[in-house]
Amino acid sequence: MADWPRLRGARLFVTGGTGFIGRWMLEALLDADRRLSLDIKVTILTRDPAAFAAKAPHLAAHPAFRFVAGDVMTLEPTADRFTHVLHAATDASADLNLNHPTRMFDTVVTGTRRALDFAVASGAQRFFFFSSGAVYGAQPWDVTHVGEDWLGGPDPRETRNTYAEAKRAAELLCAIYAKAQGLEVVTARIFALLGPLLSLDIHFAAGNFIRDALAGRTVRVEGAGTAVRSYLYAADLTVWLWAILLRAAPGAVYNVGSQEAVSIADLARLTALTLGNAGSEILGKPDPGWNPGRYVPSTALIRSELGVAQTVDLAEAIRRTAASHGWKR
Repeated sequence: MADWPRLRGARLFVTGGTGFIGRWMLEALLDADRRLSLDIKVTILTRDPAAFAAKAPHLAAHPAFRFVAGDVMTLEPTADRFTHVLHAATDASADLNLNHPTRMFDTVVTGTRRALDFAVASGAQRFFFFSSGAVYGAQPWDVTHVGEDWLGGPDPRETRNTYAEAKRAAELLCAIYAKAQGLEVVTARIFALLGPLLSLDIHFAAGNFIRDALAGRTVRVEGAGTAVRSYLYAADLTVWLWAILLRAAPGAVYNVGSQEAVSIADLARLTALTLGNAGSEILGKPDPGWNPGRYVPSTALIRSELGVAQTVDLAEAIRRTAASHGWKR
């Protein structure tokens, strides 16, 4: 990626660096530093550095990376100086959102405020907030691809929207700090993803379908399968995110996701077909999820302004994700 020299000599602080998205970003940065000798230093906040080191010893051992124990909810400013703060820490647990909404809201909003305070105290010029496409709320069926200028939002009376409303509040906090403190804030509204390192056992349908296909089970949709999603492959995601950090104008907000829309029912069928499974089944039960409708972004803005592109289609993303879990082509 031609942007890497912009990071030469940078000092980065990263929250959420050991999660799915953060791990992909660190892997890319590790490769760039080894090839280009960028003289970067990266401090990664994680709840359990030893556990992460056991999972990714090559990252833990890289001299440019320093993993420190801590939680964004208790993050306090230090005397260290940083050029960039990347705030990716969010517990996107469906269980937490449904059963402990107060803790979910606090994790997102208070965690973001602590990260912003940390950035200001550290002298960071740029703050990168990892938001979510959930901020748009229910996407109307006649809006095939929701753009950054969509002014809809989640229903604030529905507690299932806690995560979405918290992300909206966190985006507002970022805007306040940008105005009051002069931070250069850039934001990515991230939609659904696929790729190696993605857990197949959490609440994401695409991962669950791959898990079942790999186990030789029928790929089963509990609901009617009418909800529509799209899935960006993690390598494309990583390129897009680094491009936002390094080239986006201060205050920029971009959708990050695929425009390749697919219903959940068709996703189940495609997964079964792609991985050679016996088949799929649609049970037609009521959908308990937070968004039984469309969840598909328009990415025209980021593609035109930052020149990024989607290079891996959905079927290939399924294959690569499955291959990382032992599937043979």
